Amino acid sequence: MPHPRVLVVTAVAAERDAVVRAAGAAGDHRTVLAAGAGPAAAAAATAFALADAAHRPYDLVISAGIGGGFAPHAGPGDTVVASRIVAADLGAQTPGEADGFTDLGALGFGVAAHTPDEALSTAVARALGAVRAPVLTVSTATGTAGRAAELTRRHPGAAAEAMEGFGVAEAAARAGVPVLEIRTVSNAVGPRDRAAWRIGEALAALTEAFARMEPVLTARPGERSTAP
Repeated sequence: MPHPRVLVVTAVAAERDAVVRAAGAAGDHRTVLAAGAGPAAAAAATAFALADAAHRPYDLVISAGIGGGFAPHAGPGDTVVASRIVAADLGAQTPGEADGFTDLGALGFGVAAHTPDEALSTAVARALGAVRAPVLTVSTATGTAGRAAELTRRHPGAAAEAMEGFGVAEAAARAGVPVLEIRTVSNAVGPRDRAAWRIGEALAALTEAFARMEPVLTARPGERSTAP
């Protein structure tokens, strides 16, 4: 099967470079961007890249980078493939209601999550030996145990937190292009403890993930293994 055209959107140069190191046979079939931090920058860069490629459209968009992991589902060194890409703090504070928060979808202003293709995300997770679970997009990285507990309560089963996935997914959805999100975990979500961060290891894991992913992306849908 020919190589699909893949747009990979990261936040910063270190993440972009980690993906590029794994390019190998992907060659010019893969474009890797460092869009900037946060969902707005990610959405804008993704939308511009997709529009610029209208003459030769992309087949898949991947939001990728390092992020925080929610115990017990994912810890430093783990890889997470998103089963859902969730805008975790986009909505309204609603005191007196369940959790004191109402998301964008419940408010009637759009969607609060995007769901990647199940067969593809499952096959990628299997190939990477990754956790497949919801990944939360936040505008402010979690830095306290209280916020971590709040997000865990609101989004049971979430395995990772990052700042760009929902922006990438929103732009991809509007362009009608499938999306994935892949995060390698550098730290636990919770109190900020820089001494415990494993950024170098997480970047190395990101390179490994993209190197191992290529056969899955080039396989025909019926040839992808999704067995546990």
